[in-house]
Amino acid sequence: MRSPSLSAAATGSGSVRIQGSRSPAAATSPGAGSVASASTIDFQVQLKLSDAQGAQAFARAVSSPGNPAYGKYLTAAQWEQRFSPTSGQVREVSAFLRQSGFAVGSVSADRMSVSASGTAARVQRTFGTSLSYHRVDGARLRLADRDLSVPAGVAGVIAGVTGISQTPAHPDSTTDNPAAATTSSPNFPQPPGFRVAPPCASYYGQQVDTTRPPFGQGYPSPAPYAVCGYTPSQFRSAYHLTGGADGSGVTVAITDAYASPTLLSDAQQFASLNDPSHPLLASQFSELVPSSFNDGDACGASGWFGEQTLDVEAVHGTAPGAHILYVGARNCNNPLFDAIRTVVDHHLANVITNSWGDDGGDLLTDANTRATVDNILEMAAGTGISTLFSSGDDGDEFTTLGAVVADYPPSSPWATAVGGTTLQVGAGGQRRGEFGWSTARSFFCNETFVTLGGCEASQLGTWGPIDEALDGGSGGGTSFVYPQPFYQAGVVPASLSERNAATVGGDPKRVEPDISMEADPATGMLVGETQTFPNGVFYDQYRIGGTSVASPLFAGVIARADETAGHALGFLNPRLYQLAGNPRALLDVQSAGKQDQSRADFANSINANDGFLFSTRIIDYEGQEMFCAPDEPCKSRDVALSTGPGYDSMTGLGAPGGDFVQALTGR
Repeated sequence: MRSPSLSAAATGSGSVRIQGSRSPAAATSPGAGSVASASTIDFQVQLKLSDAQGAQAFARAVSSPGNPAYGKYLTAAQWEQRFSPTSGQVREVSAFLRQSGFAVGSVSADRMSVSASGTAARVQRTFGTSLSYHRVDGARLRLADRDLSVPAGVAGVIAGVTGISQTPAHPDSTTDNPAAATTSSPNFPQPPGFRVAPPCASYYGQQVDTTRPPFGQGYPSPAPYAVCGYTPSQFRSAYHLTGGADGSGVTVAITDAYASPTLLSDAQQFASLNDPSHPLLASQFSELVPSSFNDGDACGASGWFGEQTLDVEAVHGTAPGAHILYVGARNCNNPLFDAIRTVVDHHLANVITNSWGDDGGDLLTDANTRATVDNILEMAAGTGISTLFSSGDDGDEFTTLGAVVADYPPSSPWATAVGGTTLQVGAGGQRRGEFGWSTARSFFCNETFVTLGGCEASQLGTWGPIDEALDGGSGGGTSFVYPQPFYQAGVVPASLSERNAATVGGDPKRVEPDISMEADPATGMLVGETQTFPNGVFYDQYRIGGTSVASPLFAGVIARADETAGHALGFLNPRLYQLAGNPRALLDVQSAGKQDQSRADFANSINANDGFLFSTRIIDYEGQEMFCAPDEPCKSRDVALSTGPGYDSMTGLGAPGGDFVQALTGR
C-alpha cells in the first residue's frame, strides 16, 4: 500500500529523485548489453492522486461487510472527481514532457497517467538515469540502472514513471508442451499443435496404470491415469454450480496480451462439442483490442492465444449465462495494466480475471509500477469491480529465481489472488478430493526416453528419481513490501505473515493466494483451439492447467454470486476472509499424503510417430526443490508452500465449498 516517494535530495540542478523508480532486478541480474541511444521507448508518467489516503480508506469502507458504507460504490466519474489528479496537473506534466522533446500521447480517462515516447538518449538525459539490458529469468530486459529524477517544478505532481524498465508478464498456463513457446513471425500464426496422449481418463480414477511397475516409495499401486481434461459440466457439478444463477446480466472482462483471430469461433465450437446445452452466443461475447500489436517476438505473441482460449471457455463453463468481454493489450508489458485501467475507467465489467503475472514481481517489479497498478485496483474496489489474478505456476519461485518470492500483481493487497489445486472429479461428477497443486515428476525409462538422452539403456524398465526442479505448482508466498491487509489479520498465521521478518522487519505482511480452484495440468481443463499441425491449421482439443485455469473458473463463480446478490460484490477479500472456518462455504484443503498419477505424453506432442513418454506425477509435493544457475553449484531447499488446516500458503483459504455462493452473498 506504500507508494514510491520523491527524495528531498536534489540529484542535479533543480531536480528531485523518484525513490523506487530504479528496477530492483538491475542490481541482482547480469548485464546483457547496452540500449541503443536512438531506440524508441514508450513510457508513462504517473500522477499522484489528489487524496491517496482517502482513496484507500474509501475502498476499504465500501468493501467491508458491516461498514455503513459497504456496497455504496461510486461511479467511475465520481471516483475521478473525488480522488484523481486535476486537469491542470495533467497539463503541467504534458508541458514538461513536450518541453523535454518527447511526443505526448494519450491521457488516461482517470487522469492518473500521461503516455509519451522518445529516444533512449532523451530518456536518460531528461530523467537523469542510465539504461542497459539485463538477463532476468531467461529474458533480456531493458532496465533503469539508477533512480529516475524529475524537475523540482513538477515533482509535487509526479508519482513515478513506468515503462522505461520492462516488466513483461507471461500467461500462467501450462500444457507441458515443449513446442508451445514463442513465434518470430510478425503475422502471429496459430500456436504449435498439442494433443493429449492415451491412455487418459474421462474422470478421476476411471483408468489405472497396470502396465508399468509400481513407482514405490510408499505411493499406492496401481496409480490412476491422468484425466483427458475436465469438461464444463464436471466443473459445475464438482463445485456445486448446477442450479440457481448462471451469471446472466453480469459481464466478466478477460485481459491478456494480443488477440487470437479464432477466439470466439473456437469457444463456440468447444461449447457445441462439450457443453451443447450451454452454447456461447455471439451476443454474449465482445472484444476490445488495439488496431495494432507490437513486441511479438519478445512476448511470444502466439503463446498467448491458448491463454485467451482457456479464459473464455473457463468463464463460460462456470457462468454460461454471463457476458464475456475480451480486452487485448498491445504487448505483454505495461499495456496489460492499461487493459485493466480501461475496464475500470469505463466500468465495462463487474468482474475482471487476469491470468498473467511477473515471476517474483513482489521484489523485482519496481515500486513505481506497483504503486500505479495498486491505484487502479483501489479504483476498481471503490467502484464495485472484483479484480482477480492467478497466483502463478512456479510455486514459491525458488526453482526459477533461486529465492522464495511472491508474484505480482497477485501479491497486491487490492487483488484477489487465485491459487491452484488438484481436483479429483468422480464418475458422477462429485468432488472425490481436492489437494494443493504442487507437482514433482519421475520419468519411466523406455526406448523413447533413452533416445532423448533422459536415461541409459541399462535403466530400461525402471523409474528415475523424483525431479527436484518441480513440474509446476500453485504460486504463493509472503510479500516483502506490503503490510498485512486488514482482512488477513487474525486469519493468516503469524508463521506465514512474519516469514520475511528477518529480511524486512517483524511486522506482518500480505500473504497470497486468497482462494484456489483446479489448476493441475495432469487433471486440468479440456480446451478447444485452432492450432498449427504438420498437416494444416485447424481446431483440436487438449488438456491445459495452471492457475490460469483457476482464475477464470473463479470469475465465473463470482459472476453467479453477483447475479444471486442482485448487485456487484466488488473487492472480494474482506468478505472472503469472513468465511474462514465455515465448512459449508470453503473446503479446507488438507495434505494429500502419498498420492500420484500416471501420465502418458507423445514425445513429439501430437502423435505416436516418435514414441511415448511416461511419468508419474506426485500430488501435493512438499519435498526438496532445486535451483541451478549457470556456472554455479545447484542449491536445494524444502518447498516453502504447504497445505494444512485453516489458511495455508499453497491454497489460501481453500476451495469453494458446496454453499460458497450462498455464503458469500448472505443468501
